[in-house]
Amino acid sequence: MFLFQLPDDVLYLILSYLDYKSLCRLSQVCRRSHHFTVRDPVWRRIAKDFINTGVTRHGADLYPTIPLKDRVKVSQNWSHGVCRKDVLLKWKINLLPWIQLDGDVLYLSQASDIGAYHLRGPEGVKFQHNRVAMFSGHQEDVCRFALTDMHLVSAGSDGKIIVYDRKSDFCMEYFGHNQEVNCIDCKGHLIISGSRDKTAKIWALTPNHFGKCLHTIPTYDRVWSVAISPSLCTFVTGTACCENFAPLRIWDTERCHLVSCLGTEFRRGAGVLDIVYESPFQLLTCGYDTFIRYWDLRVCSRKCVMEWEEPHDSALYCIKTDENHMIASGSSYYGVVRLWDKRQTRCLQMFQLTSTTSSPVYSLCFNATHLYAAVASALYSLDFRTSGHRPRR
Repeated sequence: MFLFQLPDDVLYLILSYLDYKSLCRLSQVCRRSHHFTVRDPVWRRIAKDFINTGVTRHGADLYPTIPLKDRVKVSQNWSHGVCRKDVLLKWKINLLPWIQLDGDVLYLSQASDIGAYHLRGPEGVKFQHNRVAMFSGHQEDVCRFALTDMHLVSAGSDGKIIVYDRKSDFCMEYFGHNQEVNCIDCKGHLIISGSRDKTAKIWALTPNHFGKCLHTIPTYDRVWSVAISPSLCTFVTGTACCENFAPLRIWDTERCHLVSCLGTEFRRGAGVLDIVYESPFQLLTCGYDTFIRYWDLRVCSRKCVMEWEEPHDSALYCIKTDENHMIASGSSYYGVVRLWDKRQTRCLQMFQLTSTTSSPVYSLCFNATHLYAAVASALYSLDFRTSGHRPRR
């Protein structure tokens, strides 16, 4: 029997055992082989083993509109550092920008405002420099902000938290911290904020309780980062590690009790600058002590299960994950972005965004084809769709 006369489910099972190169060669044999080998079920197992294909460890697909074959092809460029660097925006004074990505819209904080920019304009035109939306209201710089389906929640140096409705002009100001609010996270009906005033606060994000502070938790140290667990039952605070308290602590969101402390060997000043959950039990952290740490709460809370050290002894300001194998990190000098494969101990790729001035990468985000990074005076993109050479370092 000819191969392509087999039932579709049997054929897909057979093709799923082929590797990347074999599938590409088979797709060139004839039209019928091409018809079967471009379908997503054939590529799913391969895509799960490659970095940043959008297939998570748990099997979810983050980019269902892009064929898996195309994503696997672009993944090769991520692994080998093949990309094109572009400067999307520049500004004259040094800022501490924060960025978030929501589909084809990039949100960028500049001083006291947050702007929304379309990444793709009409007829495929790339990044649109004109803002499609503006969120204002802070008297001083925006430190960080978080996105939900309906809201944008910002934290500022003026001690305010502002909740904006993304589909209308409605906004609500929250007051409660007496110093700058360094960090914010929002999931479900909860907002968690952390401040230089050495407290973390839990706020309600429901129409009947807008602006209401539900709990105040004394952390006895400056709070640099917070993250809410996907289960909504707990949240993590990352502090400056300048006092005799563990810089990473997990709290119960309902009772506000301390659940556990992560790690036991942080040296003084090893503040935690960013926290990213991958699941209710797994999270990544980074900060001033130059390490990315991977924690699995099902195994042990006293020691991380894996760690990666920044090779140039630079602080790590931000991290993002593809929820499978890849981590992207932003370093404190010369706009250095690094890609890491969790299955390896060494850095996979390094990109230096700035060469004449030294600036941290304050924030970064990525999708299947691009990585966006914000430094003190510019917003950069790395386009991995290119088939050219690696950029100069």
